[in-house]
Amino acid sequence: MTVNPVDSVPFASPAAAVGTPFVETPVAYDAILLAGFGGPEGQEDVIPFLRNVTRGRGIPDERLEEVAHHYRHFGGVSPINGQNRALKAALEEELAARSIDLPVYWGNRNWTPYLEDAVAEAAANGHTTLLAFATSAYSSFSSCRQYREDFARVLGGSQYEDVVTIDKIRPFFDHPGFVQAFVDGVHDALSGLLADGMSPEAVQVLFTTHSIPSADAVRSGPRDVEWGEGGAYAAQHEAVAAWTMDRVAQLLPSAADVPWELVYQSRSGPASQPWLEPDVCDVIEELPERERQAVVVVPVGFMSDHMEVLWDLDTEAKEAAETAGLRFIRTPTPGVSAGFVAGIVDLVQERLEGRPPADRAHVTGLGPSFDICRPGCCENVRAGFKPAAAGIAP
Repeated sequence: MTVNPVDSVPFASPAAAVGTPFVETPVAYDAILLAGFGGPEGQEDVIPFLRNVTRGRGIPDERLEEVAHHYRHFGGVSPINGQNRALKAALEEELAARSIDLPVYWGNRNWTPYLEDAVAEAAANGHTTLLAFATSAYSSFSSCRQYREDFARVLGGSQYEDVVTIDKIRPFFDHPGFVQAFVDGVHDALSGLLADGMSPEAVQVLFTTHSIPSADAVRSGPRDVEWGEGGAYAAQHEAVAAWTMDRVAQLLPSAADVPWELVYQSRSGPASQPWLEPDVCDVIEELPERERQAVVVVPVGFMSDHMEVLWDLDTEAKEAAETAGLRFIRTPTPGVSAGFVAGIVDLVQERLEGRPPADRAHVTGLGPSFDICRPGCCENVRAGFKPAAAGIAP
C-alpha cells in the first residue's frame, strides 16, 4: 500500500510512523504499557474518580452520586484495579516464560496510577519505545480512540514528546485467546441446562456489551468500510457472538437450536440521546413471552469482572431474571486465564516480529484488525477529533 508523505503517524516508532495498516517491520520495543480505565480504591475516591471520567461535560456531583452508589455498594473499591494488577503479573510471568525481556508498566486514564506516571517511570528507566495494550478489545471512541488520544495528550508538549514513542496493539476482538473464554462459558452453561432436561428452544443466550451513543457507534471503525447501522462496534460484537455459537454447536450439536442475540447494557446518557439497544434487562423481562425458561448472559464486550459486570449483570440482570422466573447463568470473562494471557503475548510478538497479516491469529472474517488506525476512525461526535497516537490524523 502506498501512503502519502503527509499521512505520518505522530508519537510512533519509525516502523509505525509511515501509516501502513499493518506494520510488517520488526520493532525492538523495550517495554509494554498496560493501559487501563482506572477505578476508585475507597469511598473517598469515588466522586473524584467520576469527575475524571466525565471531565469536560459539566456534570454536577449530585448526578455523579447517582452512579456512585454502584461503587459504594462494593465499599468504594472498583475491582478493575486488582484485576489489572493480576493481569500485569500474569503478563510478566508469560513474557519471562517465552524469554521476552520486556517490563510491563501499568497506567490508567482516570485514576492512579495514571498514564503520565507510567510513561515517566518507563522513561526514567531508559524505556522509550513502548507498545501499548489497552484493556478494551473492540473499535469505538471509548474503547480505542480515547486511549490513543490520552497517549498523545501525555506525550504532546511534554519532556517526552521527542523521546518516547507509543504504538498500540491492534483491536483484538476476534483473537482466539480472547474469545475462547466465551466459547468455554457458553458450552459449559448449555451443557448443564440441556443435561438437566431443558429443551434448546427454552434457553436464551444473550451476548452483552457496553452500550454507546448511536452516533458514535456509526462512526466506529474506518470510514472506507460499510459496517451497517451500528458501525464497526456492533459488527465486531455480532461477528464474535455468531462465531462463538457456531463453535459451541460444533462441540455440542444440540446447542445449534439455542436462540441468541446481541444486547447492550450500562447506558449513561440522557434519555433524549439514542444509544445502542436493546437493553439486557428489557430483553430478559420479555423472555417469558418467548416461552424461555433460562437465560445465559455472556459478557462478550468485557475483559474482566469489573463494575459493569458485577453490578449491571450479577446484580441488576440477575434480579430481572429472578423476577421473570428464569434460571440465570452469567458466563466468565477472560480475566487472567492462561489462554487469554498467552494471546496477549502473541499479540506482542506480532509487533516484535513484524508478522504479516496472513499469519496473524483471528477467528472471524473481520480480522485481523489493523495496527495503525485509519483516517477518521472512531470520531467522538461530541468533541470531534483530537490529536491521537497510533493512527493517521483525519
